[in-house]
Parts: sequence; C-alpha cells; structure tokens
Amino acid sequence: MCRLALKTANEPFSPYEVLSAMEAMQEGYDGSGLGLLLRGMEFEDFKYNPRFPILSGIAHTETAWKRVTEYMEKRGYELKYDHRFHMEPDLIEADDRFRYFLRAYRMPVAFRDQSDDIREAELLRTRLALRNLTDEVDKVTIFSFYPDVAMIKEVGWPMQIGNALCLHDGQIKSRVCMAQGRQNTNYGINLYACHPFFIQGISTMTNGENTAFVPIRDWLVGKKFSGYTGYQSDSEVFTHILHYTLKKLKLPLQAYKHIITPLNPTELAEHPQGEFLAGLRQVCKRLIIDGPNAVIGSLPDETCMLVMDQKKLRPATVGGRDGVWAIASELCGVDAMIPDRDPSLDFQPMREHTVIIPPHRKELEIWSQYDPFPLPLAA
Repeated sequence: MCRLALKTANEPFSPYEVLSAMEAMQEGYDGSGLGLLLRGMEFEDFKYNPRFPILSGIAHTETAWKRVTEYMEKRGYELKYDHRFHMEPDLIEADDRFRYFLRAYRMPVAFRDQSDDIREAELLRTRLALRNLTDEVDKVTIFSFYPDVAMIKEVGWPMQIGNALCLHDGQIKSRVCMAQGRQNTNYGINLYACHPFFIQGISTMTNGENTAFVPIRDWLVGKKFSGYTGYQSDSEVFTHILHYTLKKLKLPLQAYKHIITPLNPTELAEHPQGEFLAGLRQVCKRLIIDGPNAVIGSLPDETCMLVMDQKKLRPATVGGRDGVWAIASELCGVDAMIPDRDPSLDFQPMREHTVIIPPHRKELEIWSQYDPFPLPLAA
C-alpha cells in the first residue's frame, strides 16, 4: 500500500503542509519515492503568469542540463523564470542529482496565439522529446511541462525530501498540492514510477494494485496517441483513462467512474441513462479496472476528485470547510492538513461515489453512479 494526500485551498499554501500529512501516515510507505504535484502556482521572488508553461524535472549531470537548456532555446522557448531550490544536499540519498529545476517559459512565437488544443499538443511533444534526450550516463528526468503546474519527485522519505529541497521556506506555494508516499511493490525504484502521474493538465495518484494493467495499457497504446506511453507503474493508466474520458470522449468527470467501474447489466437496465451507459461499457470494456484502488485526481481548473473501486479495500477520507479541503488515505492525514474543520462532516465514499471538490471550494459535491449526469449533445 501507498499513502496519498491532497490539499486544495483558495489561498496558496506551502507543500510542507501536505508533507506533514504524509508524516502522520508514515507507516503506509517505505521511502522508495515521494511525488508532489503543485497546481495554482505562486513564487515568492517572481510574479508568475499562469499562461507560462513550467518545465519540471531533474538533470542528473551537467551535460544533461546543457542538453535541456539548448533544446528549449532551439525550439523557441523564452526562459522567464528559473527557480533555484535552497538545498540541503546531504539529505538526498541519490548521488546523481546535478540540478532540480522548475523553469517558466514563454511559448514560441508560432504558438502564442493558438488554441489551447494546439498549445497543449506542442507542450506534450516537447515534454516527450526532452524525456528522450536521456542516455545511460547523462540522464534527464522530465515530470511535467504545462502552465500553472509543477512536479517534484525523489527517492526518500517525504519530510527528508522536503527538508532537502527546503520546501518549508515559503518560496513555492500553490492552491492545490497532491502527494504520494510510495511503497515499492511491483517495480524497481524509478522516479517515473512515483505518483502523481500527469498528462496535458490532468493528474491522478492511486493507492492499490491494478491487476488489469496489461490489457488496459495495451488498449491505450493501441490508440496511437503519443502521450499514452511510459508505464513504469501500473497506476499510470488511471491518469490516461481520465485523459481519454475528458479529452477524447469529451465526457464530463462523472463518466470516469462509469468507465473504470461500470454498473452491472441489471443496474444499467434501471438507470435513466442506461442505454448510453451500456454502450459506453461495451466500447470501453478493456478499461475496466480490477482493484483494490483509491484514485485521487485534479484537473486544470483546480477541480479535485476522489473515487474508489468496487472492492473498496483502499480507504480514503475527505474533509474540510468553505475555502479549504483535504483528501487522505487515513483520517489522521486530513487532521494534519485541516485541524480546524468539523470532523462530523468528513465523508468516506462508497463504491458508487465520485467526490468532487469544485474550483470554488465552497462545498463537496458527492455524485452517485445511480444518478444521471449531463451528457454532451452528440451523445
């Protein structure tokens, strides 16, 4: 098992607050990896423009760092901000970390006035191209390249990494922070295997195992979309399924649950949208997951969500108040992030629920698969 924590708030906060929740849940992971996703960025020493994409990653050698810098210049990206972490390098376990980077760029001239779809496609191409710059000696690890998003991943214990990168110093804040403490169960220790995973503004992290990983991966790869690649972890497919739901099928967030854990034929026969959902189940049957899993995610507009699979053997709790909410694998994690809430209003979803925290963060939306949801006109 792993441990997950998410905090979302109207006022930007330090990621160190979420690391405190990971510390409270420390018996659930083994130090083989920490992943952080920050959304809704604020830098202490730079007035950030949310249209600037932020490149997040690690250059493992000086040569690798030069490759990244030169590639971005040749592609036409104009560097606007280069964040320098205050470092305590002795706390980093790995010895091949030349430079951690969060760099904000202005888009190349040819893309500045293009549609969001065209800009997102260019950012994806660039991220994958940078990822391919690596070799066995001069490694480059690229986590994300997207406006208003930064990612940090490292091997080690959450508070240790937070102290190593001085994440307590207030230089980086965000309105959404997702964190995962990894327990290495199925794969080698690999930075790309650390959750959260990310594609074109969509991010998820998972606690559990996905025994249906191989057929899901093969189905997604068969779609010939360049972003459906990597798969150092069986949980990365959850992110790609959500991307497929929202970006390719153009369905609302509620449809995600119907794709990964559809209702059975008897339940569909009684559902007000049963005919459509039965067709969706058939078309996407290779994307049905086999748990146990708890999936936490966030979207470009700062919507956050939580879903469980049918087995509901990986718990998660959501709690908070107007303006600030938290999701965690354990109740003590929610307590650590929002101690001044009314705990009687905390919610633990059942197998049919999708918990949605809207961008306004006024209250939770708890949606059931048995309820109808808005369909696009074409459906």
